[in-house]
Amino acid sequence: MEIILLKDVDNLGRANDLMKVKPGYARNFLIPQRLAVTANEANRQLRDERIAKDEARREAMLSEFRAMAEKLKDSVIRIGAKSGTSGKIFGSVTAVQLSAALKDQLNIEIDRRDITLTSDVKELGSYTATANLHKEVQPTINFEVVAE
Repeated sequence: MEIILLKDVDNLGRANDLMKVKPGYARNFLIPQRLAVTANEANRQLRDERIAKDEARREAMLSEFRAMAEKLKDSVIRIGAKSGTSGKIFGSVTAVQLSAALKDQLNIEIDRRDITLTSDVKELGSYTATANLHKEVQPTINFEVVAE
């Protein structure tokens, strides 16, 4: 039986995939759980429309992410931290602080979970981090930790 998946299903496929499964699996599990619909002509046309709409949305997001990456490429973010006389800071700078500094200084919102620090930031100085915006767009964030 041919079905169209409405949601991602583990060990089967992703949303909008056209799959061939056993009729009992489709009738007794996938369709009642609203994970799939039968692959008739009307549902195939709806699937094609959904795919086109998703593709347009993805392209818009990708261009927005590329604009963010371009803005991040030439800028250096400054993060203030309390430090001792030897240059060590009290605590460490985290992705949360970097995300807040990006919002304040460049007006760019990046979720803290999408920021990966390359090393532990426990001293004053210059560092880099990576922003995982999209699988094709992963800009480097240059930031500097300065004494408050």
